[in-house]
Amino acid sequence: MHVLKFGGTSVASAKNIRLVQEIINDKLPDNKPVCVVVSALGGITTQLIDCGKYAAVGDDRYTGILKEIAARHIQVIKELIHLKNQGKTLSEIRIMLNELEDIFRGIYLIREMSPKTSDRIQGFGELLSSVIIHAYLTDQKMACSRIEPFDFIITNDKHGKAQIDKKKSYRNIRKKLKDASGIVIIPGFVAATEQGEPTTLGRGGSDYTAALVAAAVESKILEIWTDVSGMMTADPREVSSAYVIRELAYEEAMELTHFGAKVVYPPSIIPVLEKKIPIQIKNTFRKNDEGTLITATPEQQPDRLIRGLSCIRNIALINLTGGGMIGIPDFSHRFFRALSSARINVVIITQASSEHTICVGISQEDVALAKEAVEEEFQLELATGKIDPLEIEENLAVVALVGSNMKHQVGVSGRMFSTLGSNGVNIKAIAQGSSERNISVVIDQAEVKKTLNCLHESFFLSDKKKLNLFIIGVGNVGKAFIGQIKKQKKYLSKYHHVNLVVAAVANSRKMYFNEQGINLNTWDKDLDSKGSKMNLKKFLETMDEMNLRNSIFIDNTANENVASCYIDVLKMSISVVTPNKIACTQSIESFIDLKKVSLRYKSKFLYETNVGAGLPVISTLSDLIKSGDEVLKIEAVLSGSLNFIFNNYNGTETFANIVRQAMEEGFTEPDPRIDLSGVDVKRKILILIRDSVVNMEMNDIKTIGFIPEECMNAKNTDAFLKSLEKHEEHFKKMYKKASDAGKKLKYVASYNRGKAETGIRMIDSSHPFFHLEGKDNIVTFNTRRYPEQPLVIKGAGAGAEVTASGIFADIMRIANS
Repeated sequence: MHVLKFGGTSVASAKNIRLVQEIINDKLPDNKPVCVVVSALGGITTQLIDCGKYAAVGDDRYTGILKEIAARHIQVIKELIHLKNQGKTLSEIRIMLNELEDIFRGIYLIREMSPKTSDRIQGFGELLSSVIIHAYLTDQKMACSRIEPFDFIITNDKHGKAQIDKKKSYRNIRKKLKDASGIVIIPGFVAATEQGEPTTLGRGGSDYTAALVAAAVESKILEIWTDVSGMMTADPREVSSAYVIRELAYEEAMELTHFGAKVVYPPSIIPVLEKKIPIQIKNTFRKNDEGTLITATPEQQPDRLIRGLSCIRNIALINLTGGGMIGIPDFSHRFFRALSSARINVVIITQASSEHTICVGISQEDVALAKEAVEEEFQLELATGKIDPLEIEENLAVVALVGSNMKHQVGVSGRMFSTLGSNGVNIKAIAQGSSERNISVVIDQAEVKKTLNCLHESFFLSDKKKLNLFIIGVGNVGKAFIGQIKKQKKYLSKYHHVNLVVAAVANSRKMYFNEQGINLNTWDKDLDSKGSKMNLKKFLETMDEMNLRNSIFIDNTANENVASCYIDVLKMSISVVTPNKIACTQSIESFIDLKKVSLRYKSKFLYETNVGAGLPVISTLSDLIKSGDEVLKIEAVLSGSLNFIFNNYNGTETFANIVRQAMEEGFTEPDPRIDLSGVDVKRKILILIRDSVVNMEMNDIKTIGFIPEECMNAKNTDAFLKSLEKHEEHFKKMYKKASDAGKKLKYVASYNRGKAETGIRMIDSSHPFFHLEGKDNIVTFNTRRYPEQPLVIKGAGAGAEVTASGIFADIMRIANS
């Protein structure tokens, strides 16, 4: 016998029921009876419950919902069944609806709805749908009968949570279906006591009905038809990259269904598990999809430790703590007895080995009841201080990793916790059974989406990592950086398994967010047309609220206000990448705080482009220090603009004209005094000194100026350039002195055993700096490992493209970390 079950969405409309008929028809050619268990039309059971709630409090809104229920069923009949055959079915449905109306009327009048009455009304949805489907199949000339479970599925009289008498039910089912032929329609969810009182099997109980039938007749397989193509690695509404699990063990399926995977009702697995009957999850709307097979011996995938991720929302933690609990075995018993007596289901349990704390997770809707029950049980201990007042934490969720291959596998929990920690997800409680089939953690409910996505990426898509970029500053460097992302996006995805997504862009006027990723072809237009007014505080709040995994904040500005927010960003467990030197050159205490916060919150603070644009200066220095080397001396030409100026000034053109040329080619700031003052170089050498693990402030660095004070005090840029022309003789003397000695002028920053300075130096031909051309930078490190021949790093140290490439390199360091 074939046993098929169709869920609420599968029978929600006339169109869907026609699809059901096609699926049933496919089973007929082998001449085996087809037993079809059906749910209520999608959403009807919820409407019936709402009607009962309204009626029980004297609210006549139930009548409006009841009319909607009636109209929907009648409309389905009219769409499905030929006009000449509708009368009998319409009459039968109206009789049932009238009975339902009478029950609600009685509830409304006495203002009370007992569990017994609730069971009666909730079961009407399946009864109505089964009548319609039976009539439709009959109308289609298919051999079809209909039976109701009231006289063959037997339960106790605990209405609302009735328990099945399997032995009697199996015997009755076999007897009822012994001579079955063709198609047998059975309404799911409903059952009855031995006295014939209607009961229900709990929400999702139609699966249970089908499982009981399959087990009783020992069907070769149980097919559950729903609106998805099987059980998935995670909830696709939360994790867009989730995919169908082809095969699962019964135990794995039970774990996943318990922890929120709603494809199968958890108890339904037990009857077929006992008889070793496979369950096939199929999609009514894509019947040719393979689906998920749940079996005792699923295909093994040794490289796949985890089968799926699941989640239960709206959880609260109750902590029972106190010194009086230690060594007293009765406390646990009494705690759980109190919860059990209040009919409260415990989702998760943890207990400290010190016996000082017992923590349980329960549904949030049971908090008040649980608190009352536990406080009543421990009234004396609370009064005498043996235990502390109950600690209750709400708005939580349980996320579970499920997979049989976890057993005896080292490192699964470590990988889970590391992934969550690096994404700033705080774990409130942890539980793992000795079966090692499930690891569960309790987290803030607001973190669910990020948690599911980062775990799914780590365990199921470990070959592809998604980074979400939040970019402030889209000037020359920002534009170049976005252009490089656009160009390299496919390459990185294909060869490095990194997916870069720009989630936000902002300039000084506007900011624009898109969680799915900003179109890199139209980002500038979208920022202008779709962006809102730029507000740094709001930008940070939105970034935090989006709560995306692997988020990186990129500051391409030279803005002090933006730099001052890095601490807050790092505390969100969001990494920071920046060419902005301000944060690294504030007080040494601020610099150390940035480093400490970065470590504490598992976020990265990378600033390679602070020195040498795209040159690997800071990363090289970091590697030296981490490996135990010690920096003895640093010499560097760190200003591309100053190097350009001195490489091109030879006394034939005025110094002022060379500065103008540097301005025109974009090598200087709009006000060239910023470059010529040497302040920027001073910041850069300070960063290198601090990364050499030497505590130093800006004021500790001596600056030897070469621009006359009168020039620096000019009112504006034009006045400054004129003043340079006025002092041309000063610059000629500098150049001639160096030239006559066979040397070149370079603006050098240096550090030597605790002392640092910046200023003009005359460099001879034996020095590495002598042949430095154009706007190149050069840095030399003398260390204990490089005491005589320094380690030299040389290359282009200015320009939007090379700076953007340095930012890109920092992004890839995070991707590969």
